[in-house]
Amino acid sequence: MSEHDALTSTAPVQEAEQQKNTTHAEAFSFGDPIPVLDRRELLDYVECVQMDRWYEPPVSFDGLARTYRAAVHHSSPIAVKRDILSSTYIPHRLLSQQAFARFVQDYLVFGNAYLEKRTNRLGGVLSLEPALAKYTRRGLDLDTYWFVQYDLTTQPYEFTQGNIFHLMEPDINQEIYGLPGYLSAIPSTLLNESATLFRRKYYINGSHAGFIMYMTDAAQNQEDVNNIRQAMKSAKGPGNFRNLFMYSPNGKKDGIQIIPLSEVAAKDEFLNIKNVSRDDMMAAHRVPPQMMGIIPNNTGGFGDVEKASRVFVRNELIPLQERIKELNEWLGDEVIRFAKYTLDDIS
Repeated sequence: MSEHDALTSTAPVQEAEQQKNTTHAEAFSFGDPIPVLDRRELLDYVECVQMDRWYEPPVSFDGLARTYRAAVHHSSPIAVKRDILSSTYIPHRLLSQQAFARFVQDYLVFGNAYLEKRTNRLGGVLSLEPALAKYTRRGLDLDTYWFVQYDLTTQPYEFTQGNIFHLMEPDINQEIYGLPGYLSAIPSTLLNESATLFRRKYYINGSHAGFIMYMTDAAQNQEDVNNIRQAMKSAKGPGNFRNLFMYSPNGKKDGIQIIPLSEVAAKDEFLNIKNVSRDDMMAAHRVPPQMMGIIPNNTGGFGDVEKASRVFVRNELIPLQERIKELNEWLGDEVIRFAKYTLDDIS
């Protein structure tokens, strides 16, 4: 053996020993912990920004409108409160049943509700019409109101001064606009929506092959492997739930193994996210679950629905009725009146 051949034969051995000496255990993590509440104090500095001749609300009303239908357990409590209040409202010639329902819904969604007093030439009141809270803005002098909606045919216009009644849910940081009480549950609402949309896309895309197919059977040739690979690729999309037939003569028992990748855990996490976010939304709205059509998971159920509804109306809706009656003092007429809430048959 020449000197060159000896050096060549020992080179791989030296290289392997060098790699063995440099190999070491390594632990790493994906990113650092990020605190969620470290910037929440910024909300204390949220103000109503001056835009042209009016103030903008401290939060996006367009965002609140889109959030309204983001999750069923967020929109359902609002609908329950609106319907019960509308059913107990006694219609008045100035404020119809439909106008009252729109007025209440705006208040529950945006924390602000507006009624425009429409008068005749002599100053008499003809009717009270709700102005959409999503587009109504308060003027710089706080006594005027603007309807701000930009379109091809519309421009912002000012309501007649003194003709707008403003009912608002008080805020602790500013006195210009109200804010709804469910703001703390919006992250849970969006999380609930994201979980549902992710699950829906998961099924639409047909990405159900959440496993590793581990083959160690020497009886398989490359053609068989290619056929299995093609069959797995075609198992996505419509008709993805298919059975695969595999014939392996002289194959070993563990020659083909299916290793799932957290499929069961992902399913459990989806249910946990839905349940926990649902509980957050229900706590924010304070509506009994049996009044929203929620099926109990326990054998005992949620209890007597009649008792729950009476407590709910007494603790939640009667204070809301008294707040809505502020319109009577502003108008100087008893327009808002409510009948007693009862569970008896209407007949």
